[in-house]
Amino acid sequence: MKMTFRWYGEGDSIPLSYIKQIPGMTGVVTAVYDVPVGEVWQPEKIARLKGLCDKAGLEMEVIESVPVHEDIKLGLPSRDKYIKNYAETIENLGKAGVKCVCYNFMPVFDWLRTDLHTKAPDGSNSLSYRHEELMRLDPHNLHLPGWDESYTSEQLSSLLDAYGGMSHEQLFDNLVYFLNGIMPACEHSGIKMAIHPDDPPWDMFGLPRIITGMDSYRKLFEAVPSKCNGITLCTGSLGAGRQNDMVALAKALAPRTYFAHLRQIRFEGELDFCECGHMTDTGSLDIYGIVRALVEGGFDGYVRPDHGRNIWGEDGKPGYGLYDRALGACYLNGLFEAIEKEPKR
Repeated sequence: MKMTFRWYGEGDSIPLSYIKQIPGMTGVVTAVYDVPVGEVWQPEKIARLKGLCDKAGLEMEVIESVPVHEDIKLGLPSRDKYIKNYAETIENLGKAGVKCVCYNFMPVFDWLRTDLHTKAPDGSNSLSYRHEELMRLDPHNLHLPGWDESYTSEQLSSLLDAYGGMSHEQLFDNLVYFLNGIMPACEHSGIKMAIHPDDPPWDMFGLPRIITGMDSYRKLFEAVPSKCNGITLCTGSLGAGRQNDMVALAKALAPRTYFAHLRQIRFEGELDFCECGHMTDTGSLDIYGIVRALVEGGFDGYVRPDHGRNIWGEDGKPGYGLYDRALGACYLNGLFEAIEKEPKR
């Protein structure tokens, strides 16, 4: 297992020198952020990013993410051009020493929250989701924290119309088409693709969600059996679906889990949840049990402490401040070390 930390490049308020000081931190998870979706990431941009990480003494073996163009998800004739570009980016990343690419296949929206600063009794604040509050909004004129700057109202409305009537089967077929198109590049470059589950794992505004639990993964591996086709196990995303037994999922999926986002949520309703500190006792997910299941299942990939709270007066990027994620990394490192050092039963 390698512990990593999300870093948003040179514009991140958290410098690499701070990340390096977190005990047990081996590298950062980052991306090239100034290339339009669908265009090729050129070697010089990748090399510059890697050079910054190398100088700080941190590896750059995981990219999160290379975004998938909406034309690919929609299955439009133009998708072949974008898939070819994606494959070229994969080749360029492989030459730079990247081993894993995290991506998602969520239409229009990647993750959705209704509040970025929900205050806890201890004075910290974190991300939260209230389903009924979201459902009262007009999806064609939507303004939500975290993503609403991505599209104008006209662009959003046009995209939603384009997806009108798309079934789960159609979207899944488009995912398989995409993966089959890039697998040769992945196998040649040694890069493993790690699909991120839908967040939250249920249909949203009539848009299908297709990576939501065990059945989704079985179907995906059967359709694209290459070992370069794997997953990002995100405990907070999958865990928001009460139907998902996260310990059982972690155990079963460990061999195809190349990246793990480990975070905690607290259920506050059937579909409502609030994010909280990483420890098992602070929320509704058995983080200890999940880590044990990963270890026992043979997981040997990358881990990062996922969304943290803003604590100790920090006003960081919601979910991505320094202090709570650093605490989470130490907690997770402790769990992995203790479990891995136990005598074999």
